[in-house]
Amino acid sequence: MRRPSKALLAGGILTAVLVLAVLLGRFLVPFSPTELGAGGRLDGPSLTHLMGTDHMGRDVLARVLNGAGMTLFVALGTVFIGGMAGLIIGAVTGYFGGWLDEIIMRLSDGLTAFPSVLLALVIMSFTESGTWNLILILGLLFIPSFARVARGEFLRCRNLDYVKRARLMGASRLRILFIHILPGTLPVYLSAVVIGFNNAVLAEASMSFLGLGVQQPQVSLGRMLAESQSYLATAPWVALFTGGAIVLVVFAFSLLARALAGARRGRHA
Repeated sequence: MRRPSKALLAGGILTAVLVLAVLLGRFLVPFSPTELGAGGRLDGPSLTHLMGTDHMGRDVLARVLNGAGMTLFVALGTVFIGGMAGLIIGAVTGYFGGWLDEIIMRLSDGLTAFPSVLLALVIMSFTESGTWNLILILGLLFIPSFARVARGEFLRCRNLDYVKRARLMGASRLRILFIHILPGTLPVYLSAVVIGFNNAVLAEASMSFLGLGVQQPQVSLGRMLAESQSYLATAPWVALFTGGAIVLVVFAFSLLARALAGARRGRHA
């Protein structure tokens, strides 16, 4: 039995630690992320406030954990919408092909020609800012990238021997798509999902940094980073801990994506 790679172990452990910290943070940290005056204004890191306080006296550790949870929630919602819709679209277009495939792929090419964050900025500027709108818009914009990956895998698998045998035995198209072909596409698709999750984290942070994402009183790492700009000289710890949290999340999922891609190449070698 092949042992898991070091990248997979490191990414899995780091991801697990981050998720546990987010889930248990509210019970371990004695301060609310929105509590004004939990400490002095711009107090440095101490035993009471491990990451110091911000310009309103709020505990930075509590806000970082809460903001990381919000970032992960937005990324999860984005990947769920984009991943599920992209999988269905990619399965149908990859297996059946024809004019529908051509139309959808040309639309996909048009959307992917523009950066997702730029399109999200344009759309959000015409709609109401907020968490649910952000999840919906990012999810829709992520569909083309997921659909293209799924399409390529279903296109590769549709003429394999076991699929041909299932077709000759009279299996329905739905059964062929989701019982016979889908399991063979999952290793590649899961790698794409992890990369998409990583991109969603960065997209959420970017949108909230620009003030068009998560809105107060909800906490977001991107918004915290934007607020900390005014205090870089006097209270650099706010930006350092907030930016460090974003880097850790991105790094953890990058390790997972790299490990999954490496495992896939190893199986095909």
